[in-house]
Amino acid sequence: MAGNLNKVFLVGNLTRDPELRHTAQGTSVANFSIAVNRSYKGNDGDFKKEVSYFNIVVWGKTGENCSKYLSKGRSVLVEGRLANRSYETQDGQKRTITEIVADNVQFLGGRGDSQDEGGEASGGGDYGSYADGSDDDAVPF
Repeated sequence: MAGNLNKVFLVGNLTRDPELRHTAQGTSVANFSIAVNRSYKGNDGDFKKEVSYFNIVVWGKTGENCSKYLSKGRSVLVEGRLANRSYETQDGQKRTITEIVADNVQFLGGRGDSQDEGGEASGGGDYGSYADGSDDDAVPF
């Protein structure tokens, strides 16, 4: 019998600039969200568009690189795992959210790429992949 698997691959566009913070122990963590577009043919035969939004958490040097080189609208490929996090609101209500904890973030397209109507970056190329343990001196251009 196979073991458990929790693996996610998403390609989308940042909906906001990454926010970089540090834990009390000094570990870097970046947060951002991406929009992933889906086109499908509906029951009526017309093509429809659907957008899903996902919160991304990136730790360590990878998070620092995301904060340094990514900005709203930029296309990325995110490889990671789903994680649930619980917290309590100021009025005492318990909340649980699901987010993607990224192991690898690959920057797609160029910094100045324009966005076409479908939300996909036009032109550009692969500008680097950042995962913990990768070459710390790598620069995505």
